[in-house]
Amino acid sequence: MTFDYAARRERLAGLLPAHEVHALLVTSPVNVRYLTGLASSNAAVLVRADGTALLATDNRYIGAARELDVPSVEAADVAGRLKEPGAGIEAASMSVAAYHRLGEGLAPLGPVVELLRAVKDEGELELIRTACEITDRAFADVAPKIAPGMTERELAGLLDRRMTELGADKPAFDTIVAAGENGAVPHHAPTARELRAGDLVTMDFGARYQGYHADMTRTVSLGPPAAWQREVYELVAAAQRAGRHALAPGASAGEVDAAARSVIEDAGHGAHFRHGLGHGVGLEIHEEPFLGPSRTGRLEDRVPITVEPGVYLPGRGGVRIEDTLVTREGGPELFTKTTKELLVL
Repeated sequence: MTFDYAARRERLAGLLPAHEVHALLVTSPVNVRYLTGLASSNAAVLVRADGTALLATDNRYIGAARELDVPSVEAADVAGRLKEPGAGIEAASMSVAAYHRLGEGLAPLGPVVELLRAVKDEGELELIRTACEITDRAFADVAPKIAPGMTERELAGLLDRRMTELGADKPAFDTIVAAGENGAVPHHAPTARELRAGDLVTMDFGARYQGYHADMTRTVSLGPPAAWQREVYELVAAAQRAGRHALAPGASAGEVDAAARSVIEDAGHGAHFRHGLGHGVGLEIHEEPFLGPSRTGRLEDRVPITVEPGVYLPGRGGVRIEDTLVTREGGPELFTKTTKELLVL
């Protein structure tokens, strides 16, 4: 997949006057890749308001950099090579030590490039769609193998291997498998705990494909669910539907979160839903925008984002259901299509 990196830099250049800077020194590796196509651990790009740019990296990456559509230089002090008085810097990605080393006269800015990245072009969406297809297929292949006696770690390993076999670069993040009481911990790390009949098992996983990420969570039941388990599952499913339906260009991040959260709160479980409703996905697994009670800003068209409400009952277990979708003018497009009905295995 090829992208118009020059067009991305031009869009960024057009935003700089509003931030009262004549240039932006971009040091976040993800943002450098977004603006130039160079994937590296040590590079920076200076983008000026007049549309010109300069990329700097070290000798490990300079060969690749010289194949790109932006002038490049090799430098030991990558950020220092691109210093321009009065330029903006990415406050979130530059260390305090580097900031002081470069000297005064630089303006720390917030997530300028990150907000630009939130709206995806159709090429990016196709890569995320493929990552989600791999994720769906991996779950379909692994689900019949889930059985009592398997450990959380073993199940996580099966999902990870299958995604790679299906063409993923690698898992998009550390796969979560939480069985029984461990399901009450939203980001539980898989252990040697064995799956048992009567457990709800939550799996949060995704594939990374050509640098772009997928994110999906499904909760299944090992054997017929108890009444309380089915009740909680149906509650989370209803909240998830409400959140998905609220996704639309122009909707505020807080409003979308409230659409799902109110369903859980009205059922008396507000204290058991302890995280935001969702987040953007793309070159990072968690990126702008974020959906939550205190989040501001409005969604735009072509924003891939997750909707992932959950209810977590300490000592008993939990349920989370998550999809990756993209905002569209005619209604959200669902990328992760595995059934959200409660699977009884």
